[in-house]
Amino acid sequence: MKGERGMENFELYNPVKIIFGPGEVARTGEEAAKLGKKAMVVSYREHDFFSDLLKSIESMLTSAGLGVVPFYEVTANPLMSQVDAAVSQCKAEGVDMVIAVGGGSAMDVAKITAAGVEYQGDLWNMIVNRHDQEVAAPPEKALPLLMVPTLPATSSEMNCGAVVTNERIMEKSYVFAECLYPKVSIVDPSLTCSLPPYQTACGAADTISHAMETYLNGVDDTPLQDRFLEGVITTIMENVGWALEDPNNVKVRAHLQWASAVAWNGWLQAGSGGWAPMHQLGHVLSARHNVTHGASLAIVMVAWMKHLYEHRLERYVQFADRILAMEVDGKESDAVAQAAIDQFDSFLKDIGVPTRLSDVQIREDDIDAMVDDVVRISFGTDGKLNSRPPIDREQVKKIYNLAL
Repeated sequence: MKGERGMENFELYNPVKIIFGPGEVARTGEEAAKLGKKAMVVSYREHDFFSDLLKSIESMLTSAGLGVVPFYEVTANPLMSQVDAAVSQCKAEGVDMVIAVGGGSAMDVAKITAAGVEYQGDLWNMIVNRHDQEVAAPPEKALPLLMVPTLPATSSEMNCGAVVTNERIMEKSYVFAECLYPKVSIVDPSLTCSLPPYQTACGAADTISHAMETYLNGVDDTPLQDRFLEGVITTIMENVGWALEDPNNVKVRAHLQWASAVAWNGWLQAGSGGWAPMHQLGHVLSARHNVTHGASLAIVMVAWMKHLYEHRLERYVQFADRILAMEVDGKESDAVAQAAIDQFDSFLKDIGVPTRLSDVQIREDDIDAMVDDVVRISFGTDGKLNSRPPIDREQVKKIYNLAL
């Protein structure tokens, strides 16, 4: 058998109904009417670039006979205080379903809010914020969820996960629970045409990171999963430039939207391992320094690859060959791997995302506190981060230093 660790046993479950294609947002009202009678619509505090969309969705819901409770208070890197406020409003107004309109942040708040209405106790208790002991009590029930994603990035429209920052203790972590699967997601790529270029680029980096987590840290001998992962990464890399050049090209936007939906919905991780160690380092950048999620992952990915490539040289040569279309035959593996990392770094810079901590005003004297956070939140009982290979405190610090 090729490699060290073969394909793992797995269970795969994904009940999300996807309605995909330009113009499908028009079905929001009819689909929502199947799920409830009074909907909270969750979106951003700053939503000028799709305020008309929100008005249109409110009108569709009203025409379908639903009551509408707007909650337009979400920020990038959403906060527990926003969830608390949304849950209180849901309870006060008798909301029986939750709709998200936006990217991952809006969908995260919508999911945790839908669970929070049914949850007993402190809502932070549902969040997996330690990995060396069982501290979280995941939610078991949630109000029905409908997603209208406007940013290809997180797969939130097709998975049961959400991330949030507790601003009181500056910790960002996640919850995965079956009740958080949306009932319906209306994935209309035309809605993404109004995205600012930086958000388009950060969304692309975010999608790539989801595939890279499994590609770099998963088990060996998963040839079909490798091809799935490579397909997602190459689709994003081939199309994001076109989207930046011609923002209104709906065909290109559709490629980005579908790739992002499947990158972290369970299909690609089946049998390969679904842990996301690079995200653990990225979350700290968002919690402490409010770095955009996709940007934080771009920064971590490059440094991660530089530090750990020697442990999986064959994988990095495969990355160079299949994804970057580099000439690898007859060349020394170490040189190929380093050249591939440099080329990937250049790609991220070219689309306009930061790849260094200094790009987002994080300095060397910030690193020790960030390492402390990773160790406290994300290390397991063995005193290491679950990755391929597992890494300790000093290696986390080296990765952050490589990212400077």
